[in-house]
Amino acid sequence: MIKFINKIEINHLVLFVLIFAIISCKNEAEKNRDHLVFRYNEHANITSLDPAFAKDQRNIWPCNQLYNGLVQLDDSLNIQPDLAKKWIISEDAKTYTFFLRDDVYFHKHKIFGKNKTRKVVAEDVVFSLKRLTDSKIASPGSWVMQNVANISAENDSIVKIELSHAFPAFLGLLSMKYCSVIPTEMEELDFRENPIGTGPFKFKRWEANEKLVFRKNNLYFEKDKNGEQLPYLEAVAITFLPDKQSEFLQFAQGNIDFLSGLDPSYKDELLSVRGKLREKYASRVNMLTAPYLNTEYLGIYLDSKTEEVNSQKIRQAINYGFNRETMITYLRNGIGTPANHGFIPKGLPGFSSETYYDYNPEKAKKLINDYKKSSGNANPEISISTNAQYLDLCEYIQRELQKIGLTVNIDVMPPSTLRQQRSTGKLDVFRASWIADYPDAENYLSLFYSENFSPNGPNYTHFKNKTFDKLYEKAINTSSTEKRVLLYKKMDSVVMKNAPVVPLYYDEVVRFSQKNVNGLGINPINLLDLKLVKKVKN
Repeated sequence: MIKFINKIEINHLVLFVLIFAIISCKNEAEKNRDHLVFRYNEHANITSLDPAFAKDQRNIWPCNQLYNGLVQLDDSLNIQPDLAKKWIISEDAKTYTFFLRDDVYFHKHKIFGKNKTRKVVAEDVVFSLKRLTDSKIASPGSWVMQNVANISAENDSIVKIELSHAFPAFLGLLSMKYCSVIPTEMEELDFRENPIGTGPFKFKRWEANEKLVFRKNNLYFEKDKNGEQLPYLEAVAITFLPDKQSEFLQFAQGNIDFLSGLDPSYKDELLSVRGKLREKYASRVNMLTAPYLNTEYLGIYLDSKTEEVNSQKIRQAINYGFNRETMITYLRNGIGTPANHGFIPKGLPGFSSETYYDYNPEKAKKLINDYKKSSGNANPEISISTNAQYLDLCEYIQRELQKIGLTVNIDVMPPSTLRQQRSTGKLDVFRASWIADYPDAENYLSLFYSENFSPNGPNYTHFKNKTFDKLYEKAINTSSTEKRVLLYKKMDSVVMKNAPVVPLYYDEVVRFSQKNVNGLGINPINLLDLKLVKKVKN
């Protein structure tokens, strides 16, 4: 007996086949274009695409794809032209004159009217930099302009910046994403939906807590060494999975192209104890490492009412009392350099070859015993505040210091709470890191200048030393790089002998990418630059 299919069933069947075919074609099309899209995850989420709020890595990375500044850094941290094709610095190092390129256009947007774009002019630069000091904006980057007396547009292509006093690191400051150039029309727009820059990628869409998408900027002015227009990629897709373990699983499955840094949740899965890629990943993952301008440290608040942390002997004992080499090998899988040489990190002029604190438990014990005798305190005790990510390091230090006679408590708190309480002087000892804002050791030493006491500056330890202050003031008025570096080394020595900090390690940038990713590069400030990245079609 023949069973007939009615007309409705046939229509349903045809519709199902069509839908399946469309989905299959779409999936195949997406697969064919996947090599044109760079995907990464930002577990900390992105809070703003306004460069005035590019304070930390999560915001700096996307802003670096959208915007340009007057100058930029190459991977060796040399200052290179960007929107400015050249500049002149006056003999007294107080006046900087920048000459702009004449081939740079803003991303297309209806706000520009009929042509949907226009050239960058000097007034845009003046507007962008002055905006940092606008109290209505309340940019955390306002300090970048603290030495600027005046900014003016001489004409459409010349910008003049006059400083109140010479500051040798000023050009480096201008490479920060805070100093990105935006159009004057941005006063009328919301950055969340309309971030307009000149960068290699332009804004496409932002789905809260889900995905941020950029598309290729076909108007971009930079070309590669063969004269081909950059960027090579068609798009950048950023997801917001909230934890590093989920991020790693997506990377392991090939769903994202790139991982930055080493997290306890996956470090032993990916790396051996000696910091080498495990065999099962070596054939499909690239690993890049380089010195990172980041010093991880314990800070000690010198205005504390706690007697122990006010003792230089206790602070020096902490520095001598644990093995940094062992800590790096077993807790960091060999990624990083033990910080025995001062606060200025490896890879930056001013880094000292002198060893200030090696592992010396006997010397540490003697310092603790001397403190006990002089103070009458038989059971000295300190508390270290940290967030969960660095708990293993702090527990290691706790165990080692207890062996030399110092009781250590650990207080774990959310990162935001830790930052707030550190700034307001509520923590005796705190785990912290200092990543270079610009490539000059003054950036690190500013943490110990007495005029920079927190909460109004970065001197979280409230270290105050007349010798240090005189050297610091001399250094920032010294134009000779060689002479300045010698002063930096002297200042670093003063800090280490007084021990308001316990440097733990000088970090390394470590990047993992899929084998089909080329041109990613690596640099000592861990800036993500995607304009030269290519993905080979699988």
